[in-house]
Amino acid sequence: MATKQRPSTVVGKTADYLDQRTTIGALVKEFARKVFPDHWSFMLGEIALFSFVVLIASGFFLTMFFDPSMALVRYEGDYPPSMHGQLMSSAFQSTVHMSFEVRGGLLMRQIHHWSALIFIGSIVLHMFRIFFTGAFRKPREINWLVGLIMLILALAAGFTGYSLPDDVLSGNGLRIIDGVVKSIPLIGSYLSFLVFGSEFPGDQVIPRLFTLHIFVIPGLLIALIALHLFLMVLQKHTQYPGGGRTDKNVVGYPALPVYVAKMTGNFFIIAGVLTLMGATMAINNVWNYGPYDPAPVSAGTQPDWYILFVDGALRLMPGPGWEWVIGGYTLPMNILIPAVVVPGILFTLLFAWPFLEARVTGDHREHHVLDRPRNRPTRTGVGVALFVAFLVCALAATNDLIATHFSLSIFAITWALRVLLFVGPVFAFFVTKRVCLALQRKDRELVLHGHESGRIVRFATGEYVEVHTPLDPQEVWLRTQHTSPKPLEIQPAQDSRGVRRQGYRSERRWQRISKFFYEDRVEPATPAELAAAHSHGKHDELEARTPASVGPGGGGSGGGTGTTGPRAAGPGATEPGSAGQGEDKQQ
Repeated sequence: MATKQRPSTVVGKTADYLDQRTTIGALVKEFARKVFPDHWSFMLGEIALFSFVVLIASGFFLTMFFDPSMALVRYEGDYPPSMHGQLMSSAFQSTVHMSFEVRGGLLMRQIHHWSALIFIGSIVLHMFRIFFTGAFRKPREINWLVGLIMLILALAAGFTGYSLPDDVLSGNGLRIIDGVVKSIPLIGSYLSFLVFGSEFPGDQVIPRLFTLHIFVIPGLLIALIALHLFLMVLQKHTQYPGGGRTDKNVVGYPALPVYVAKMTGNFFIIAGVLTLMGATMAINNVWNYGPYDPAPVSAGTQPDWYILFVDGALRLMPGPGWEWVIGGYTLPMNILIPAVVVPGILFTLLFAWPFLEARVTGDHREHHVLDRPRNRPTRTGVGVALFVAFLVCALAATNDLIATHFSLSIFAITWALRVLLFVGPVFAFFVTKRVCLALQRKDRELVLHGHESGRIVRFATGEYVEVHTPLDPQEVWLRTQHTSPKPLEIQPAQDSRGVRRQGYRSERRWQRISKFFYEDRVEPATPAELAAAHSHGKHDELEARTPASVGPGGGGSGGGTGTTGPRAAGPGATEPGSAGQGEDKQQ
């Protein structure tokens, strides 16, 4: 009986020791053989993950020097000279001390801040990629919800961290949040006291924000990231459409050693870039603003980019006439609508979107191959419309800077942006949808007729025909593998006995929504249409005599898939001396 060979290296002995006590070897083996597809857009999630790692590491350093207290002290440091002797909170004093007196403190502060901006930005781009490609469909609805919750927590983490230094900018942001919380009917004032511990600003908000920022929110984010990655591995990774890629397989590379090596390299690249940004690009220099004081509020006070849309919406909302008194309660609709109602509707729509789309398509199959955005025009149009609305609100948050830099009237800018907020998203939706439909028609045309080669051949009869280069099988597959959902079909309002069906009104509403999504549609080319496209009538004999390798690049295929004319001149045809674009004469 052969004896089991024992490992001889330190690493091997350690692995064997752990495997005998935890059976972790089976898990490592299973993960090592996990296949992941390769595409640059999948790195957006990695950027978010590795930015979060840098955030945790730099935040651990900052926590050791930050004093989360609102007790008033006088700053006695030498730098900056303008701060010497000023009365300020301990939170602001420790921030300035950390920046000028602690070795590497300013570098860590700026790395931390840039990491936060990149972390949230990469999450947003990652969610856009998932939305436009339909990666939220079954079985990934839960992971979509997890991602949205992580986005909300990331926004909360960014805002709580942004508010900790207790400077003028962060204090003004907290003042706005206090107004937003108080605008909530019935419970607003109680919530404000719960958050601030007393009337704003009180002396408890910084310690409470500190606890949320370093303990509660990161803990929740770590748990959700683990769940997100677990679900991704469990459900297998999505992949972009292409030859040989179906909902039943994954085409890519194994996790070990390929993807582990790539991810390790990506981590060091991202950490290095964030360090370089922190070392060379100044951000949030709080000593230029001073400690929080409600008096010195001026132009140029903008929050970080991810809160710009709320600030801009507040600036666009008219003031007079929008404070309603009902039953003795004041409803400040000029705050409640832009800061509570609109974000609430937005995130409710995003949370419900996977289930809404499944309902209006009637499609409850598993999907592992992603959509091309052009093949879902309405979804793509909605995404672009939301992006345009965000840009308009972000511009509105900088209306004072636009006015001062370009010597324009701030009132004219505000009114122009108000109009644009309603017109811009609708126009963007319409244009995006039409462009997507046009691209689908272009794909269909390419599949049936091939690429224009710019070459013209002339028959003995004098007829001119443009030469088309056939598509290769990969291109044909890419442009024909998708399905084009039809609007929902429902039964008549009355059954065979003339009795009105129960639930008809609900079905009719869903049918109208389904028509909004899929009434305008372009069917992909079918095999029958491809076969018909090969039939060239009296030109078949000429094409049969044409060498398959002749054509631009010599890459024509012998089958001639997707061509509507001869691929090269043959007997009975001549080619003009100068090739040019010509109209296809084939019927």
